[in-house]
Amino acid sequence: MREDASTGGEVQNYVDGEWCSASGDDGWDVVDPATGDTVASVTYSTAADVDDAVSAGKEAFETWRSTPVEERIQPLFELKRLLEANQDDIAEALVREHGKTFDEAKGELRRGIENVEVACGVPSMMQAGHLPNAAPGIDETAVRKPLGVFAAVTPFNFPGMIPLWFLPYAVATGNAFVLKPSEKTPVTARLIFELVDEAGFPDGVVQLVNGAADTVNSLVEHDDVEGVSFVGSTPVAEHVYKTAAAHGKRVQAQGGAKNHIVVAASADLDFAAEQTIGSAFANTGQRCLANPVAVVEDAVYDEFAERVTDIAAEMTMDHGLSDDADMGPLISGAARDRVAEYIEAGLEEGATLLYDGREADVPAEGSFLGPTVFGDVSPDDTIAREEIFGPVLALVRANDFDHAVSLVNRSDFGNASSLFTDRGSDAKRFRHEVDAGNLAVNAGTAAPMAFFHFGGWKDSFFGDLHAQGDDAIRFYTDEAVYIERWPDA
Repeated sequence: MREDASTGGEVQNYVDGEWCSASGDDGWDVVDPATGDTVASVTYSTAADVDDAVSAGKEAFETWRSTPVEERIQPLFELKRLLEANQDDIAEALVREHGKTFDEAKGELRRGIENVEVACGVPSMMQAGHLPNAAPGIDETAVRKPLGVFAAVTPFNFPGMIPLWFLPYAVATGNAFVLKPSEKTPVTARLIFELVDEAGFPDGVVQLVNGAADTVNSLVEHDDVEGVSFVGSTPVAEHVYKTAAAHGKRVQAQGGAKNHIVVAASADLDFAAEQTIGSAFANTGQRCLANPVAVVEDAVYDEFAERVTDIAAEMTMDHGLSDDADMGPLISGAARDRVAEYIEAGLEEGATLLYDGREADVPAEGSFLGPTVFGDVSPDDTIAREEIFGPVLALVRANDFDHAVSLVNRSDFGNASSLFTDRGSDAKRFRHEVDAGNLAVNAGTAAPMAFFHFGGWKDSFFGDLHAQGDDAIRFYTDEAVYIERWPDA
């Protein structure tokens, strides 16, 4: 890793094995949201820059696709080792450009490394079916083949983990790969690509282009890009999905969320409250697996509301590198102001403000906002329906378990949901009746391991094949059926 990689300077593109500056006229200053200090700068890539990367990837693919799979995964083994050896340094840089706590940053990177580990198993995962004597004298085999150049557009909230949902699987299956990270948090991607460069991938197989919306559109519309992966808000996910599909590409587009926790009357309320706070306020609420709505059975509502309010009031907001920090800042002052507007909307619509994060003790500098808890929220209220992407928890009363499930399923989103209960019958019904792609019982966050796909239903996902696991292998390959007959055999 270069000595100047973690702080300062321009975040460059990585194309055909070389670091180079983007040629655009516009750019972005990357700012530490806890201090307001400039961390780095990034110049946006033009369509010509994108074409250079895709062309290099297309050329590299011709050799990489035929490289034995056992050889293809060797750089991934080395990348895993390098990521683990440099995990603390990358996590520190991630904190400075994003704001999350150091422990959250390390945890995010660990989840990303898990995907590198799983992708190292591609020699087994790419195997398809074989049937001798499928017909008289005929053997039939399904063969998985890579397709070409794939692109991924990843968000600011998990700049270390989400690129690794895609990169390892794309290259292990024999494709070339281009990453466009968020312009708000490009330093983490730069550090990962410093290690990619060191890990031994052939030039052109793995590339990085920085930019904003125009760069995204150039990738999505490029004739030589075979497929696109996206994670971000629902409106942009839908745009990427429709645009990529219209240009004949495979696409998996993870959108926004409004996830719900259900707290049944039988739940361990202390445990449920701790897990709910962790789910709603981790990463300052800026994650698509947060559960910012808790639907609580009426019999335990008051007791549960008191518990979560007490925990929220004890949280410490500070720079993510502080040992005392429970929660860091939001990504920007604009994000903080937008969340504050949602708090006002909650008050205007009649919800009860149990704890006001705007009044919390926070550092004078930076885009900090304390955790906010609303009680007696109507399921029709704005704060119960729209993705806030900030530290706001809404408590909704449910008459009973049936009512709770119906409230969860009213949402337009279907990314995740969690249930707290001591009853197996509740858990079984939750598993079968709740309309969400990631479900958890007695766990605050339904985050799947890397060897399972990352689900998402309804307005939370556009496409057919999700990230991670077997879905990733199917997304990055296509099956050819090979029929063999030897009449004289």
